Amino acid sequence: MSYANGMHLYELFAILIYLFALISVGVLSYKRHLTEADFIIGGRSLGSWLTALAAHASDMSSWLFMAYPAMVFVEGPIRIWTAVGLFLFMYLNWQFVAPKIRVATEEYNSMTFSSFFESRVADTSGWLRVFTSLMCLLFYTVYLSAGLIGMAYVIGILFNTPFQLNVLIGILIIIPYVFIGGYLTLAWIDLFQGLFLMLAILFVPLYLLPKVGGFSAVEKSYEMRNVAFSLFPDVSLKTGKSLLTLILGMGLGYFGQPHIITKFMGIKQVRNIPRSKMIGMSWMFVSLGAAVLVGFVGSAFFQTGIANPELIFISLVQDAFHPFLIGFFSCAILAATINANGSQILVLASTLSEDLYKRLLRKHAPSSELLMVSRLSVILVGLAAYLIAAFSTSTIFSIVLYAWSGLGCSFGPLILFSLYYKRLNRYGAWGGVLSGGLTVAFWPLIERLGGFSLPPLLPGFFASSCAILLFSQLKAPFFPKSVHET
Repeated sequence: MSYANGMHLYELFAILIYLFALISVGVLSYKRHLTEADFIIGGRSLGSWLTALAAHASDMSSWLFMAYPAMVFVEGPIRIWTAVGLFLFMYLNWQFVAPKIRVATEEYNSMTFSSFFESRVADTSGWLRVFTSLMCLLFYTVYLSAGLIGMAYVIGILFNTPFQLNVLIGILIIIPYVFIGGYLTLAWIDLFQGLFLMLAILFVPLYLLPKVGGFSAVEKSYEMRNVAFSLFPDVSLKTGKSLLTLILGMGLGYFGQPHIITKFMGIKQVRNIPRSKMIGMSWMFVSLGAAVLVGFVGSAFFQTGIANPELIFISLVQDAFHPFLIGFFSCAILAATINANGSQILVLASTLSEDLYKRLLRKHAPSSELLMVSRLSVILVGLAAYLIAAFSTSTIFSIVLYAWSGLGCSFGPLILFSLYYKRLNRYGAWGGVLSGGLTVAFWPLIERLGGFSLPPLLPGFFASSCAILLFSQLKAPFFPKSVHET
């Protein structure tokens, strides 16, 4: 039966089971969130497994199932270097950022990036919170739209409904359980869905690889399209630069992703971090490897090509599995998106309530009032992301790269300098956030005017780092030693 003729009851039943599980987790965890601190950061009570899967599952989104396999499908094994970069820099994040940021944010009683930065450099003017909040709002709203587009694709295939309606359905799925549960609810859902989506993205290509003829058929399919089936297409300086760009072009952004760093802030004890790192990096290795296999199998399966390469996974599932399994595998894409978008919405909600409302409007607002503002912010942010997604014509990959780079350049260098550079002051922090964020924001225009192409993360990260070093020389530094003695 074709999807154009309607949706199978099997698929509907599978999706209803999945949605019921999500709603149940949200409702069961509702009473635990009595304060704003519980809602935003879970009371710093997460164990090793929750922290690991929450950090990694909230990272990947529909990018793992749709955008990255599409890149492997189109460009071949050379795109594995993107995964290498992501794996390397996430490991460095666990190793050098996670322990220090956990201790430092508790010392300063900080629940958000902005409040930590403000305390770290003793910025009493309020400008640093404003700058960081604006960058969060800009790039996270764009980031959210990418996830909604991915959900809309899946919903459209299953229901044969209009794209804009599908985006609305997506935001109506995401908002309720974030609104009800907050940080800890998302962490538990990330744990459940992280394991679920890893098994789903691993099972599909491993099941189909022998059926398409194994790796020999995969290699032949790339040769038919004149795409090199090699990690090293040739030995040249140009290829070396390309590989380095692939490694750094996304991986470097890990240092500045608030929805990931806040998971480090929420772990119960610093001594649990090494175990969390091992669990999380194992999950990441398997999941990224499986996404590469999806691209490989898709190349052999769709030898004549596919209209939208970002639909490879769901198209493979449609053509190869029972309707009930199609429903469950479709839920894996929804799970990946909900993991990321839920965490991103929560970061934005905390930014609006803690960093703007409390800091600029109601400095002595009670916790209950801030909790209400956080939940109202969830709705406002969701609506803004809906408007962007509903009328976007860009690919998921390009949107994610833009938003990821913006966050990575706005906050990545500042996180590292905050933890490891003694001379950092508020002027350096201001310069770092603004120069990094604005470089990425205007980079598409700069590329068009200059007639070249370069991942925005590279110039943005460089500009932010230089600005921090330069502007930090303008005044005597403020340096609380306790942060660096951890």
